[in-house]
Amino acid sequence: MRTQVGIIGAGPAGLLLSRLLTLQGIDYVVLENRSREYVEGRIRAGILEQHSVDTLIEAGVGERLQREGLEHRGIHLQYPGTRYTLDFKQLCGRTVWVYGQTEVVKDLAKAQLDDGPPLLFEVSGVTTEDVDSDSPRIRFTDADGNPQVLECDVIAGTDGFHGPSRAIVAEGTRQQVWERTYPYAWLGILADAAPATDELIYSWHPDGFALYSMRSPKVSRLYLQVDPAERIEDWSDERIWNALDTRFALEGWSVNRGPVTDKSILPMRSFVSAPMRRGRLFLAGDAAHIVPPTGAKGLNLAVADVTRLATALVRLLQEKQADLVDSYSDKSLARVWRCQHFSWFMTSMLHRSGSDLDGDFDAQLQLSQLRRIETSEAAARELAENYTGLPIEG
Repeated sequence: MRTQVGIIGAGPAGLLLSRLLTLQGIDYVVLENRSREYVEGRIRAGILEQHSVDTLIEAGVGERLQREGLEHRGIHLQYPGTRYTLDFKQLCGRTVWVYGQTEVVKDLAKAQLDDGPPLLFEVSGVTTEDVDSDSPRIRFTDADGNPQVLECDVIAGTDGFHGPSRAIVAEGTRQQVWERTYPYAWLGILADAAPATDELIYSWHPDGFALYSMRSPKVSRLYLQVDPAERIEDWSDERIWNALDTRFALEGWSVNRGPVTDKSILPMRSFVSAPMRRGRLFLAGDAAHIVPPTGAKGLNLAVADVTRLATALVRLLQEKQADLVDSYSDKSLARVWRCQHFSWFMTSMLHRSGSDLDGDFDAQLQLSQLRRIETSEAAARELAENYTGLPIEG
């Protein structure tokens, strides 16, 4: 097999990269070790920044997003007795959209399977060779058990934290790694219940953080801060709803309950590795960085990575110019660190780490910051600009 770009991983990063390359006439093959059903069924992020929405629309896969997605002008921030609204449109002129990552993946997969080059699911034994040369290759076994060799000009590693691409970059570079594990996790549920709020609610509470989100006018997505050692089996639906009622408590308002269709516990961590390139192998998305979900940056960072990477690869493969691929890692990492900082800021401001509220110094700092955002347009605008997504430069 021969192609211009071999793409390892059919998550949103790999599928969007393939779509962007299609539009520029670049040949590629996408390899994925899971089934299509598994890839399209993974419950992940649901907030799209303005640049992500614009990118999907320009790529010709935004029709269902515009029809079924929910545009949001802002968010609500809450602490006991107070809930206030940040109007993003008024503060910075941008909005965000609620549209699940599962739906993004379905739209991209359908577009590629309808009119794109090969998208191969359920492959195994993926390894790369000669990535430091101009003719790298990928070895793998296809779904029928046949060994294959894919000759490439370039390889894109969009295969996540546990995929083979990150390890290959680490082996051949002076890779630096930065990592932080947070002392809390999120218990998340999907519920067949109409959202009881017009905008997302980020709630600080002495018992722990809570987030009220949604997936559609009939489906709510809610989260509770829990200890990472908690077991999902110990959290009955009734216990979850009671905790949500407590943490979102506000006079004259209540949470809408409904059947819980999915629940899981998500550990929270930050991770960055640099560089995001080795020779003709380029990393994008979770293969290079992970952010805690509080800032809603994971999926959007992946979109930013592959938007920049697609432009760089087109310039390399069609114009034989290497300037954009040579700057890809540094420019991508500059955005990654900005998003890491914002995610850390939101996480640190909203999550409780003590038990004695009156004697907890950090809790008083958190409340002070929430009041600052409530009363300062400058502080509110800073949050709005970061939440809705900064422009992709160069």
